[in-house]
Amino acid sequence: MKDALKGKTALVSGASSGIGAQVARDLAARGARVLLVARRRDRLVTLKKEIENSGGQVQFFVCDLEDAAARADLIREILKQANPIDILVNNAGFGWYGYYADMPLEIRNSLLKINIEAMLDLTSALLPGMRERAAGHIINIGSIAGGLPNQGIAMYAASKAFMDAFSTSLYREMKGSGVCISVLRLGPVKTEFFEHARQLPNGGSVPAERFSISVQRASRGVLRLLRTRRRYLYVPGMMGVIPLLALLFGGVIDMLGPLLLKRKAG
Repeated sequence: MKDALKGKTALVSGASSGIGAQVARDLAARGARVLLVARRRDRLVTLKKEIENSGGQVQFFVCDLEDAAARADLIREILKQANPIDILVNNAGFGWYGYYADMPLEIRNSLLKINIEAMLDLTSALLPGMRERAAGHIINIGSIAGGLPNQGIAMYAASKAFMDAFSTSLYREMKGSGVCISVLRLGPVKTEFFEHARQLPNGGSVPAERFSISVQRASRGVLRLLRTRRRYLYVPGMMGVIPLLALLFGGVIDMLGPLLLKRKAG
C-alpha cells in the first residue's frame, strides 16, 4: 500500500479533526502528498506540523465549505497545483439530532451545503481531470444512516442517502475508465461530531454515540477502499446487515424511534 500511494496527491476535506485528520495522517505516512481542507486554521497548522515532523508532505487550505464563493476560490487554488489530484476524500459533514419540526432553518441549510453541495462541487472540479488521465479515486465518507434512516436524524440520513445514491451512480458511470468512486458506510465514530450535535440550537445527544468506533478504524476503511477499489465498504463489517435489518425490522424501528425522541424532549 505504501508503494501504491507514494507520489500520489490526496485532497481531504474536513481535515482539521476526527476522521479527516486521521485519514490525512495515514495517507501521508504511506507516502502520499496530502492537501488538507477545513475552516479552522489553528487545527490545520498543528496537523501540518505533526505530519511534517513524521516525514510527510502536506499543504493546507483554509475554507468554510458552507460558503459557495469560498468553495469556488478553493477550487481555483487547487486546480493551480502542479500535481494533479489523484485521490479525493469527501469527509466534511455534520449532523443534528431531534424532531425535524424543531430543526432551525439555518442549521438545515448549513447541513445541505456542507454534507451535499461541498461534496458535489469538489467532485465536479476533480472528476473530469481524473477521467482524462484515466486514473483516480474518490471516496465519500458516508454512514449507515444512509440506508437506515431513523427518527431524529432526518436531514443527516437524507444527506447520506443522497451520497450513497450519487456514489453508486458515479461508480457505474466510471466503470472501465480507470477512475473509481467509493462510499465508506460507517457506523458511529468517536469524534467531535456528537459534541457538535449537542451544541447546535435545539439539538441533542445522538443515542448511537455509545457504540462509536475509533477514528483509526474508520481511516483503515479508507485505506482498504484505496487498495481494493470497491464500490462500498461497511465499517464495522457487521454493519453490512443494515439492508436486511431495514427490510425485516422496519416496522419495529417505526415504533421505537419516537420513544427515543420523546426521551430527549423530556
